[in-house]
Amino acid sequence: MSPLIGAALLDVIERADQLVLNYVSKAADAAHGVLRTDQRLDFARRLRARIEVERGGSQNAREVAKVLARFGDPVALVEREARRLAAAAAADRPDEPEAGTPEAGRPAAEEPGSTRRFPAIVDDRDTPPGVRTYRRTAQERLGRSPGRGLPLAGLRRAAMSSANPMATGGRDARTIVKEHPRETAAMMVLVLAALLVPFDLPLLAIFPIPLVVWAGGAVIALLFGEGWQPRDRFLGAGAPLLGYTVGGVLVGGLRVGSDAGVDAFLNQFWSVSGTMFMIGTGAGVVWLAYRLFDVS
Repeated sequence: MSPLIGAALLDVIERADQLVLNYVSKAADAAHGVLRTDQRLDFARRLRARIEVERGGSQNAREVAKVLARFGDPVALVEREARRLAAAAAADRPDEPEAGTPEAGRPAAEEPGSTRRFPAIVDDRDTPPGVRTYRRTAQERLGRSPGRGLPLAGLRRAAMSSANPMATGGRDARTIVKEHPRETAAMMVLVLAALLVPFDLPLLAIFPIPLVVWAGGAVIALLFGEGWQPRDRFLGAGAPLLGYTVGGVLVGGLRVGSDAGVDAFLNQFWSVSGTMFMIGTGAGVVWLAYRLFDVS
């Protein structure tokens, strides 16, 4: 295995593991002030062990996100664990039935959704295979419908960084930025290139500084933007240059009006090409962000 393939494989594994760690961490944070320290540690340990069982060794981040989604809201798990512990403590109180009575020795009724074993997920239920298949298909369709019916719905869902990450398939804006530092850096460099356009900066050799900065962002996006498909990389990185050339030619030509001649056209081109570069950069970065945040 080449070092490059090994590094890519390790990066995929780390992303899947990070989803699990984020979920367990959210559950542990929610347990602060609700469970004692020893109870919270035991709860987090059992939750992590159950997730690993349901995960079945999968290193696919999307599959792991689906497993976590079936566990539900971590806060709800903590609440059920607190109720289970309260019920267990009540069963151990001195006023429990005396030995020999019908109630003595009878196991306490476990509340539905108890976290003693953690909630059974859909695939665990004792239902015919056909029912499980149709139920899973229906849930997937329901999960995809918002993203298909509304424009930029995937971006809006991912942008809810304060929301439950299970609503975005185990991902939110903050998590995505942490998982894709190189892609984030590429978009920031492209934005910086656009912001430098209005300033009258000296040339670097024979090249404008915004063009040099854009080239750096394009290199990062094209060579290291593994979170995007190759087509998305070229579209996002090439949009500023496309706006500069094609947009400058079109808008400059329209603004020439009745003034004929190359000089008039060039004057109009130079006056609008910078603005078109900024517009192209904005469109390219929005596209890259949408493709990166698209959880569907």
